[in-house]
Order: sequence, then structure tokens, then C-alpha cells
Amino acid sequence: MTATAEPAQAEQKQRKSGFGRFARPAIGILLPLVLAVSWEMAVRTGWSNGRLVPPPSVIYATFAELAKTGELQRHALATLARVMAGFGLGVMSGTLLGALTGYSTTMFRLLDPTLQALRAIPSIAWIPLFILWLGIFETSKVVLIAVGVFFPVYLGVTGAVRSVDRKIVEVGRVFRLSGFAMVRRILLPAVLPTYVIALRSGLGLGWMFVVAAEFMGASEGLGFLLVDGQQLGKPAQIVAAIVAFAVIGKLTDWILVGITAPFLRWEDRYNAAAVED
Repeated sequence: MTATAEPAQAEQKQRKSGFGRFARPAIGILLPLVLAVSWEMAVRTGWSNGRLVPPPSVIYATFAELAKTGELQRHALATLARVMAGFGLGVMSGTLLGALTGYSTTMFRLLDPTLQALRAIPSIAWIPLFILWLGIFETSKVVLIAVGVFFPVYLGVTGAVRSVDRKIVEVGRVFRLSGFAMVRRILLPAVLPTYVIALRSGLGLGWMFVVAAEFMGASEGLGFLLVDGQQLGKPAQIVAAIVAFAVIGKLTDWILVGITAPFLRWEDRYNAAAVED
């Protein structure tokens, strides 16, 4: 009886895990779906006129119209290209300076106070200076986004490197690891989980900074749709642009998590799956 029950239990568990693989991400859509349906019903039943905050049906119609004319794709791709360029530049500079200040106490004392002071400057304060230095075209927009990405990546890397367990480093020294081997076999695995979180934070700020960047005289982009909707009195277009920001931003975050997940499989960590099992 036990021998026949074990394959059935294994099959049931596999079926359950397969269902959970698709069900768990779907749960995240539940809240916005409930809110959208509730607002649609509120407008249709007359509780609200939906003039300032259009119902989902009107927003969907706006999406369909923008997609039909090709404007949605053009503006979304322009914004995505700016974010990716700024993200790449910000990640490279943030990683290099973060590793440098985290590894060297002298460089930390020399550079960190200045960088922390620069971090306190609001993003919009950089706009006039970047326009003066770099012009009103793409370079200034990409650099502004890179500034937003830089600081969370820098803070994550330098904090992670400086918080590596001293005992682990001492073990590496006992085994006489070279500087490169110390970084590859000890520092990098210890820093990687925090680094991934810093990358996700930087990507989120990149999407926030692109709005300010596209206010700098952009002729295309989702930020341009926001300004255009405000000037022409089109709240549905404004909300559609905001929804597009949310959807594309979340998709890029999912992609980043998927790319980095194989590098974190070695972690023995507490998670929700352990509780469910």
C-alpha cells in the first residue's frame, strides 16, 4: 500500500508545484484587477462621472487608439532605450566606485562624503545644468537617468563589500588566496545578493528619472505623452502613459530577476516556499 501510494503522492506534489508555478505570479495581478473592475463599476453605476480619472474601458480604448496609430510603440521604445542606456551607464559607474570605496578604506574616506552630498541633490536640480553642459538632446537625458541609477548601485555595492564577514576573509588569507581569487571566491559571492537588490532599486529609480529627463524638451517618449495629455486636457492619455510606465517597468524588473536568479541558486535562505511546504 505504501509502495503504490508514494508514486501517487509524488505525482500529486509535482502537479501541485506546476500549478503553483503559474498561480503564484497570477496572485500579483489580483489586486490591480479588483481595483480596475471596482472603478469601472463605480463609473457605470453613476457613483462617479469618470471625467478626471477615466474608467479602465476608456483607458483601454486610448491604448488601442495609440497602438493603432503606432504612437504607443514609438513612445514606449524611445523611453525604454533611454532607460536601458542610462541604466547601463549608472550600473557601470556605481559598481566600479562602490567596489573601490568598499575595498579601500582610504578611497572610502576620500570619495564617500562627496558622493553622499551629491546624492542629496534632487533630480530636477540637475536638469538646468545638464542642459547647459550637454544640450537638450539625448545625452543629457541619458546622463540624468544614469545619475538616478548610480546612487542605489553605489550604496549597495560599497555597503555589501564593507559588511563582508571578516572571518571569511581571514580564511581566504589563511589559504593564501591572491587578490583576484579573494574577490572571485569570497567577496563576489558575499556581495552578489545585495548587489542584485541594488540593481533592482537602481532600475526602479531609472524609470522614475526618465520622466524628469523627458520633461527636458523630448519630442517622443512616455513622458512626452504625459505632458501632451496634460496640455490637451486628456486624462485618459495621462493615465494610459502611467499604466504603460508601470507595466514596462515591472516587465524589466522581472527580466532582471530572471537573469540574476541562476547566480543566486547557491543561497540557503528562508522564503515563502519553505513555509508553504
